[in-house]
Amino acid sequence: MSFEFPARLAVTGAAGALGTVLRAHLAEAGVDTLSLDIREPARLHPNETFLRCDLADADAVAGALRGAAAVVHLGGISTSGPFEAMLSANIRGSFHVFEAARRQAMRRVVYASSNHVTGYYASDERVRPDMPHRPDSFYGLSKAFGEDLAQLYWDKYGVESVGLRIGSCFERPRDRRMLKTWLSHWDFVRLVERALLAPGVGHSVVYGVSANPETYWDADPAGALGFIPRDSSAACAGTLPDDQREPPRQGGGFVDVDETMLDP
Repeated sequence: MSFEFPARLAVTGAAGALGTVLRAHLAEAGVDTLSLDIREPARLHPNETFLRCDLADADAVAGALRGAAAVVHLGGISTSGPFEAMLSANIRGSFHVFEAARRQAMRRVVYASSNHVTGYYASDERVRPDMPHRPDSFYGLSKAFGEDLAQLYWDKYGVESVGLRIGSCFERPRDRRMLKTWLSHWDFVRLVERALLAPGVGHSVVYGVSANPETYWDADPAGALGFIPRDSSAACAGTLPDDQREPPRQGGGFVDVDETMLDP
């Protein structure tokens, strides 16, 4: 893997699960990385600088991202939750990142969207990135906002971005749904690399999914980035309980949670 950025790459949500995976590969590639989070990662790598930053603080984000050539925006809440929590971390936070990118003329924003933007589609439907949003939760709604925000910043200000509708990114699939939604760690890193380096992306949205035997999504648009997934969930199918059923909606358990009943 070879990142070709001569200048600094910023990563928000650096201490999170995906941030931790990505930062390890950036370190191996010798990329000058600026890592941002509200908590310090357990381990910092060579060529990495950490800044504590609350994405809900506009001035803090603008200051922290100064000097970055591009940003991989992984930060925010990644589970279902009440609207007020999503408003602060995911909606305001994403706005602050894109606004900083505009003001500082960054080369590109890679935005960690989510498959939950379309989680209310039925499990027997095939979904393309250009189909209407059908979020399954306030979390999915916040990610749909981020995609529309990215579209606005491209149309109005020329800020290039790639929205990655990340599937289930774990070491292994954990249930029947994940046999279709799984994105391996290696494929995730490769997808981010291509989102950073592919020329002329404008504003693009792609699904992040490995080469699984079946999937809910049309992943072909990711081919425009030059992304070719290597891994597959096929080898894990026999390790899951035979009586486990696939959920009726693509969003799985996120569909069943009533966030209005959760504590704000």
